[in-house]
Amino acid sequence: MRFRCAVLDDFQQVATTVADWSALADRVDVVSFAEHFADEDALAEALAEFDIVVTLRERVPFPGSLFARLPRLRLLVASGMRNTVIDHAAAQAHGVTVCGTASSSAPPVELTWALLLGLARGIVEESNALRDGGPWQSTVGADLHGRRLGLLGLGKIGGRVARIGLAFGMEVVAWSRNLSEERASEVGVELAPSMDELLTSSDFVSVHLALGDRSRGLIGARELALLKPTAYLINTSRAAIVDQDALLTALHRGRIAGAGVDVFDVEPLPADHPMRTAPRLLATPHLGYVSHTNYATYYGQAVEDIQAYLSGEPVRRLG
Repeated sequence: MRFRCAVLDDFQQVATTVADWSALADRVDVVSFAEHFADEDALAEALAEFDIVVTLRERVPFPGSLFARLPRLRLLVASGMRNTVIDHAAAQAHGVTVCGTASSSAPPVELTWALLLGLARGIVEESNALRDGGPWQSTVGADLHGRRLGLLGLGKIGGRVARIGLAFGMEVVAWSRNLSEERASEVGVELAPSMDELLTSSDFVSVHLALGDRSRGLIGARELALLKPTAYLINTSRAAIVDQDALLTALHRGRIAGAGVDVFDVEPLPADHPMRTAPRLLATPHLGYVSHTNYATYYGQAVEDIQAYLSGEPVRRLG
């Protein structure tokens, strides 16, 4: 019996080249989709004849209604080991095994700093002016050394961002509801007494929280108003942590100096989405996890998961 495997959201069309899929060649036909399926109807139609699906991170929701429309599906592989948009109970009820892969925290850390530095030194604006024959120097960069970096969250990613900030000579302060003095001391940063104090005192604020009931909408209009007019906000975590309408208003009104954003309420962004044209915004299309090493891990371990499943061996179960 041959199986059919769909790889979703292979935008760069590299899924079958960054990892070796040859071990599956005698049993599995692999088809990658470079286009994103924006709604459940299109997704259900595209996946109707597939036994196995490989999906990237939390980009594509798999609710119970979708599982019900995919009676042939038997294995769902998601990159990473945490996925909040898969209905695990429904998967189990429909006989679908859900598994995951390892994922490195290094790429989102590096992208966080790419956005922060790009904003601070006007990299995109100055580069475009140089290429287009515009003015020679039009911005005055914001310094990092001696400035205050406020981190919302000090987990694996936040902790690494903090250490880089310290290496730049920044004063680093962190806050989250469960952050302890011990953890802050371990990383070498100050524990902020409150989120409000962190927001009002920081020159750069970077979000590194998991999305949940307590973090959804955590940064709204009131919180953005606490930031200095010269402050920058970076979000490479989850879009829903920052109220998108409130952020757009703050950017258009010049309430903050700028924002660096890698995550959005709708992905991919529609062509007419206001985030595409917002002023003072340095935006990237959710590149936080997109690196050669991460992709090699995702798809290499997806192959291993599929091999294990077909051989009746344990898989890396997710959730």
